[in-house]
Amino acid sequence: MELSFTHIASLVLTLAVVLGSGIYSSRRVKSADDFDVGGRSAGVIMVAGSIVATIIGGAATIGTAQGGFTFGLGAWWFTMGSGIGFLIMAAFYARPLRKSGLTTISEYLVINFGPAAGPLASVAASLGIFFSIVSSSLSSVHLIGGVLHLDFLPSAVIVVLLVTGFVFFGGINSSGMAGLFKICLIFATVFVGGFLAFNDMGGLNGMHESFPELPWFSLFGIGADHALFNLFSMIVGVISTQSYVQALFSARNSKVAAMGCFLAACIAIPVGLPSVIIGMFIKLHHPELNSIETLPYFMCNYLPDWLGGAGLAALVLSCVGSIAGLALGVGTLFSRDIFGAVLKVHDSKKLMWINKLTVLAVTLLALVFIHSHLDSSVLQWKLRGAGVFLPMTAVIFFKGKVGKAAGLLSMLGGVASGCIWHFMFPTSPYTLFVSLFFNLLFLVPSIGYNLMHGKK
Repeated sequence: MELSFTHIASLVLTLAVVLGSGIYSSRRVKSADDFDVGGRSAGVIMVAGSIVATIIGGAATIGTAQGGFTFGLGAWWFTMGSGIGFLIMAAFYARPLRKSGLTTISEYLVINFGPAAGPLASVAASLGIFFSIVSSSLSSVHLIGGVLHLDFLPSAVIVVLLVTGFVFFGGINSSGMAGLFKICLIFATVFVGGFLAFNDMGGLNGMHESFPELPWFSLFGIGADHALFNLFSMIVGVISTQSYVQALFSARNSKVAAMGCFLAACIAIPVGLPSVIIGMFIKLHHPELNSIETLPYFMCNYLPDWLGGAGLAALVLSCVGSIAGLALGVGTLFSRDIFGAVLKVHDSKKLMWINKLTVLAVTLLALVFIHSHLDSSVLQWKLRGAGVFLPMTAVIFFKGKVGKAAGLLSMLGGVASGCIWHFMFPTSPYTLFVSLFFNLLFLVPSIGYNLMHGKK
């Protein structure tokens, strides 16, 4: 991929505008509460922007195009699954979570299951978020290295600097502002690119002439069981990820939280389709290409230079913005639930700096991790929420019906069984189901007993 002067100018200008807006938004950040949840004053658009900033990352763009290049329409499940997850979240979870007035998922579980639930939920949630950060870090390093012809180390340094600009100064306000700019760029570049690729291949008729029906044109082309598992795991991951719940906590009221979540779903679901189409276009014309380079290669070679540069900026923003938003979630969990609740650090400015330093530490750790996994698929690294999803769901739907001991044991059982299963069967795709089974093993008897005895 060779960049013209126009490519570079457009790329740099676009990044500068977005990063500048994020840094500018930091002027309102005076405390940990401002940094974590923006003073709980966000409107519908800012809530949606914070969610989109995180979910529309490397997996949703570069990874989906990579999947489109490899097996076609089945790659759409990532953004479709995340959108469905946000619809469920908007309908059932947004209002009770926002009404709680809390900041983290762990705090919500502590109220219902006792203090021991906090650190456990924080660690379990952070592990799931970490592998989502790995996914976007993988995309970021490949993208920056491929576009600028850099090796791993300088590409990683650029990623850290961009994450710093995104979230280090302004927290969730910076993330939300970047998300709004990012989605505008995505619609102006990826959607335009998908439309051009679709027309170039001769529309649906031309595509059917170029590709066999299976697996290319079926959502279940990679297997119905695999597709449905991907959908289910995305729903679980979305609902139990601190970064998305944190956006709901930042809303000015519960109605705004639900509407912001619904708007994010409407944005997320269609984003994957043009990426899939571009992936199939590149497969048709450049089958020899490394699949992970599909989308940036298209931006460089099949869009006007000024638009292609903006498109590359949109991809960089997608990848790095997702890292920043997810890392902010981990930072909030550690600052609030480990340092605040366990180590009794209550100074607001100290908590804010702990959060900031955790964001950088998690980003660096993910980059160290991917150094030995550079050839893996972006969509390989999925969200997990086995230690959090069902306990939190049980509290919301069966409030007062889950015993503290049962809730805590379900979390321990889910996390422990998942770790043991993964150690025994490292290539098994069903670790999530094993963990959820052990969640239910403790939750169901407790809920059933309390329902039978009429406990309120």
